[in-house]
Amino acid sequence: MPETFDLILKGGQVATPAGIGRADIGVTGGRIRAIGTLGAASAGEVIDATGLHILPGVVDTQVHFREPGMEHKEDLESGSRAAVMGGVTGVFEMPNTNPLTVTAEALADKVRRGTARMHCDFAFYVGGTHDNVADLPELERLPGAAGIKVFIGSSTGSLLVEDDGGVRNILKAISRRAAFHCEDEPRLKERRGLRVPGDASSHPVWRDEIAALTATRRLVTLARETGKRVHVLHITSAEEMDFLADARDVASVEVTPHHLTMAGPDCYERLGTRAQMNPPVRDARHREALWAALASGVVDVLGSDHAPHTLAEKELPYPESPSGMTGVQTLVPLMLDHVAAGRLTLERFVDLTSAGPNRLFGMAGKGRIAVGYDADFTVVDLKRQATITNGWIASKAQWTPYDGKTVTGWPVGTFVRGTRVMWEGELTGPSTGAPIRFLEALPPAA
Repeated sequence: MPETFDLILKGGQVATPAGIGRADIGVTGGRIRAIGTLGAASAGEVIDATGLHILPGVVDTQVHFREPGMEHKEDLESGSRAAVMGGVTGVFEMPNTNPLTVTAEALADKVRRGTARMHCDFAFYVGGTHDNVADLPELERLPGAAGIKVFIGSSTGSLLVEDDGGVRNILKAISRRAAFHCEDEPRLKERRGLRVPGDASSHPVWRDEIAALTATRRLVTLARETGKRVHVLHITSAEEMDFLADARDVASVEVTPHHLTMAGPDCYERLGTRAQMNPPVRDARHREALWAALASGVVDVLGSDHAPHTLAEKELPYPESPSGMTGVQTLVPLMLDHVAAGRLTLERFVDLTSAGPNRLFGMAGKGRIAVGYDADFTVVDLKRQATITNGWIASKAQWTPYDGKTVTGWPVGTFVRGTRVMWEGELTGPSTGAPIRFLEALPPAA
């Protein structure tokens, strides 16, 4: 009897752990059931993927979707719509919302808000603070929890643990890998006077590479002292990358597309406060160091650090302007453009956006195209040239720093657990987003 599936994707170039090659994929019940030649099989839906590449679903492990409390900038529906429009099938969302995601109740509220309303699958970081240390062992294992996130340096929101004692207590309490924003708060306070009113190019002067390196050094020392794993977010400097190359025993490393793509002072001259991020976009020397670290394997994952603000907020004069920009929707096309330019291979892109997140965080059933895994696919046309525009951006912020940039490589389709949710720039399926499960937090069998 010929096999029957819910869905067959036929004739695409499929990225599996064995390599990239032409294959058909059969999907039933939201999971991959067969990979190979399925010419005799039938399905309720058959999609011709000839000429396209089918990648494991891209997971963006750092986004800020602003709900609850700041829904005028973004909410879980709009942020996840931007994600799937850009080919992203899963996101890890950050805790600096209002109220802060620092309790079981706040986490459960986010999971409730996201379930069957978000267009992609999701997990939420829980903020680690001085006040909830005793609760962290339970909080990091709750359904929908991506783990613990700590701000060593202040950014958007009021989460801050700037002292070594506070960070040490958090690390001692937890068992999963925790994520950290590393900028040294005492140095930031000391250098506030270096901000030049009206000049966003002074942002990286204030939040300099020494502030980042100092905090990262402190974190790695504490991780080794406590025997815990740490994930250092949005690395921006050559000095940090040199240091982290010798910290692979405890530290994993994230870079962002904007730090790989932009460089000062040009970005500040062109974009002003729209290029303002924490930690900042630095000069070309640092950008080239990030690429070198990506090529050498020091970098583990890409995260967009999607952090939307309205244009009215961003147009406030520096330093009253908030730090952050949209990014989840442009992650795939920007990085595919770098693939087209020869800066990284497609296999390395897959490693950074699906295999890498799976390796670091242990997502159950996600992160690769393999039989038994969730049928999460990012379908791309590597040859398509398209122009990123503000009008394409689905975020409530309705702007991108890449407005007018033409790229080679474009997301054609997004599949979440076998459901085609985006195809050729249109939403095509219902909102079926569900919490991502993690191997270190699976509930015991009933």
